[in-house]
Amino acid sequence: MAHKKTIFIAFAIEDEKQRDFLKGQSLNTNSPFEYIDMSVKEPYDTEWKKRVRTRIKRSDGVIALVSEDSLNSSGQKWEISCSKEEETKILGVWAYKNDRTNIEGLNTKVWTWDNIRNFIDSL
Repeated sequence: MAHKKTIFIAFAIEDEKQRDFLKGQSLNTNSPFEYIDMSVKEPYDTEWKKRVRTRIKRSDGVIALVSEDSLNSSGQKWEISCSKEEETKILGVWAYKNDRTNIEGLNTKVWTWDNIRNFIDSL
């Protein structure tokens, strides 16, 4: 088995089920990689930001689940911004087939195992 990659998942709280699907797919399929979900759900205070920054710094990469809800998620916006500040590689993945929301400055791709595997393999 290849080196286990640590991936931070940035998502709007409204998309928590999609995050659970992503995590479940990696655990319940013959995926060629594993990752550790480092997301947090605490309030957006100073301590939350410090903990998230620490987790992002310890991560090999970040996957952002992008949806219409991402546009109003201050926490997810901050996580993406923090990832860029820390120069942690980030991949945007559309959370839903019928939602192609665009976040400026974020390379977003269709949610396929090939896209996710290629990103994780590049880390």
